[in-house]
Amino acid sequence: MAAPVLVVDGANVVGSVPDGWWRDRPGAAARLRDALIPVASSGLPGVLDGPVSVVLVVEGAARGLDGVPGVEVVSAPGSGDDTIVSVAREFAASRPTWVVTADRALRERVRAVGAEVLGPTAVPRR
Repeated sequence: MAAPVLVVDGANVVGSVPDGWWRDRPGAAARLRDALIPVASSGLPGVLDGPVSVVLVVEGAARGLDGVPGVEVVSAPGSGDDTIVSVAREFAASRPTWVVTADRALRERVRAVGAEVLGPTAVPRR
């Protein structure tokens, strides 16, 4: 069986903690990406056993961020939410899929395509 997928709403997770991320959006997205690396092998304790395929969706000033081993980065060409739904739909058709976001409307949309939802506190930030 293929590894479960964790799709992370980068803008929402970064924006969930007022730590000055707005001064350096690409840097904040890169820090989140790097914090997600251990999730690929270890999963999320008590929530999701590893290994996990991790997909970080970025938008706006964070577009163009490179992926790293363990974390695929998808740059949304337009709406980040639309891209997250598209990615979730693609994976949920064949593997267990979770989306990390606090956005209520997005939560409903990804549940409608078969994904489960976790809040931003479920993933490490640093």
